[in-house]
Amino acid sequence: MNNLQRLLRNAPLAILLITWFVSCQSVNTDQGSTVQLDNLEKHIQVLSSDDFMGRMPFTDGETKTVAYLTEQFTAMGLTPGNGGSFEQAVPLKSVTTQANPEMDVRAGQVSHVFEGLKDYVLWTQRTEASLQVEEAELVFAGFGIVAPEYGWNDYQNLDVEGKIVLVLVNDPGFGSDDPAFFKGNTMTYYGRWTYKYEEAARQGALGCLVIHNTIPAGYGFNVVQNSWNTTKLYLDAKDGSEPNLSVEGWVSYPMATKLFEMAGYNDRELLAKARSSEFTPIPLGLLASTDMEVAVAYNTSKNFVATIPGATRPEEYIVYTAHWDHLGIGKPDERGDSIYNGALDNASGTAALLEIARLFAESPEKPDRTVVFLAVTAEEQGLLGSAHYAQNPVFPLDKTVANINMDGINPYGRMRDMELVGMGQSELEDLAAEELEKEGRYVAQESNPGAGFYFRSDHFNFAKVGVPALYMGTGIDHVEKGKEYGKELADNYVAQYYHKPSDEYDPDRWNLEGAVEDVGIYYRVGRRLAFSDHWPAWKEGSEFKAIRKK
Repeated sequence: MNNLQRLLRNAPLAILLITWFVSCQSVNTDQGSTVQLDNLEKHIQVLSSDDFMGRMPFTDGETKTVAYLTEQFTAMGLTPGNGGSFEQAVPLKSVTTQANPEMDVRAGQVSHVFEGLKDYVLWTQRTEASLQVEEAELVFAGFGIVAPEYGWNDYQNLDVEGKIVLVLVNDPGFGSDDPAFFKGNTMTYYGRWTYKYEEAARQGALGCLVIHNTIPAGYGFNVVQNSWNTTKLYLDAKDGSEPNLSVEGWVSYPMATKLFEMAGYNDRELLAKARSSEFTPIPLGLLASTDMEVAVAYNTSKNFVATIPGATRPEEYIVYTAHWDHLGIGKPDERGDSIYNGALDNASGTAALLEIARLFAESPEKPDRTVVFLAVTAEEQGLLGSAHYAQNPVFPLDKTVANINMDGINPYGRMRDMELVGMGQSELEDLAAEELEKEGRYVAQESNPGAGFYFRSDHFNFAKVGVPALYMGTGIDHVEKGKEYGKELADNYVAQYYHKPSDEYDPDRWNLEGAVEDVGIYYRVGRRLAFSDHWPAWKEGSEFKAIRKK
C-alpha cells in the first residue's frame, strides 16, 4: 500500500490532524481574516530585542520603539490619530527623594526614633528642594475611604490640614467573606494604596502613610522597600500646580503597632473599630518629625495613536490599548545581563495591538465606529501614559464606547480558559464570555481577586473616567496538561521572569499557539462593538457606574 492509499484510507483522521495543525497557527475571525502566529512572533522578537534596550521612556529605546510603531502602522494604512500625528506628547517629571533615615515621633515627653527603610518608606511628588516635617500630628483614619454608595466616610468631621493620616491597606470587605460588603475579598478601588493618597490629598492632609500588612496587601514589606530613596516618574501638570500631599509612603506593621502603643491603644482593637461604618477618626496625640531632600528633572515621552475611521459613526470610538514601555537597563542579574527586555511585559501586548490593527485594516468591510490603537508610555512608572490620555483625551470620553487592554499575552500554549480580571465590572466581560464559548472555551475568575489587578494596568485609567474597560489574563487550564500544570507555568513566570532581564523571547520556551487564540478573542469583542450601535454598561455594584452616568 503506497502513502496515497494510506492517506485516503485514513482520510477522516488526516483531515482532523490537518485542521488541528492549522488551528494552532492561526485563528479565523468573523470575516475570514486570521491571527497570524508569525506576525506576533516577529513583533515580539523585534520589540524585546537587546537593540531596543528595554524600551525605557526618554532613551534610545523609546525612539526606536516609536519609529517601529510608525513604520508598521503606516504600512498597514492606518490614519495618524492625533491631528495628523501618530504621537501624543506626555510631559513627565522625575522626582528623586533622599529621605532622612530617622523619623522622631513624640508622645508628650516620650519620644521614639524609627528607622527609614526598616520601619518606613517615604517619598514625595512635590518639587521643592527640601521638605521639612516638623511635629506633624498623626491621625488614624481607618481605611482612608470615602464611599457614599456604601455609606462610608472615614474622614467624617475630621480636619486634616497640616496632619499626616495613617490608613490601613485594602478595604473593609477583605476577610469578611461578604460579597455585598465592599465586594468581600475582591478588592475595590477604595482598597488601592493610590486611592488612599488621592483621597488624603482631596481632604487637604499634609501626608498619608499606609500601614502595611502582607495578606491584605498581597505582597511583603520588601516590595515596598524597593521605593526607598529612588527616582519616580509622575505626570507634569500643565499649569505648574503642585500636588496637595507633601509626604506619601508606607509604615511597617510593627511600626504601626508601636505608634498605637505610644498613643495608648491596642492595634487589634483599632483594626476592629476601623471595619465598622460607625468608625470615627482617632487623633493619636503623636507628633512626627523628619525631612527629605528632593531633585527634579523634566522630560516628555510619547503615547502612540493610530486609527481606522468609522464608516457610518466615526464619532464613536473603540480604544485598544497596550503599553509599549518596560524598565530599560538596570541592575545586572546573575548572568550579568542588565537589559530588561520585557518580552511578555509588554512586547507581547504591543504585538497583539499591531496584529489586531492589521485584521481591521485588511477586513473587506470598514467598521461603523472608529477603532483606535493606543500604545501608551510609562505604564511601569504608574500607568502614566494612559493617565495622561484620560486627562487629555484625543477623542471625547463620552463618545468612547469601550476600552480593551492587553498587558501580557499567553506564551504557554493553548488554554481552555482566559482569566477575567475584575469580574462583575462591566458588560464587556459578557461579550468576551460569549466569544470564548464559541471556541469551546470559558471565562475563569481571576486567581487572586484580593490583589486588585483590575487597578494595575492601563485600562484602569479609562475606568476611572467612566469608560467600560476589559482586561483579561492568560488562563491556567492547559489543553494538554490541565490546571495544575498551567498554574505552575504562571507561578514560574512570576518567580523567574517578571520584571527581570530573563523576560526575553525564547522560541524553545515560548508557545504562541494560545496567544493566537486569545488575540482572536480580543479582536472579535472589539469587532462586535465596532460593527454595532451597542454601548456596554457598567454593572450594578461597580464603583465606576456613577461616573459614566455623569
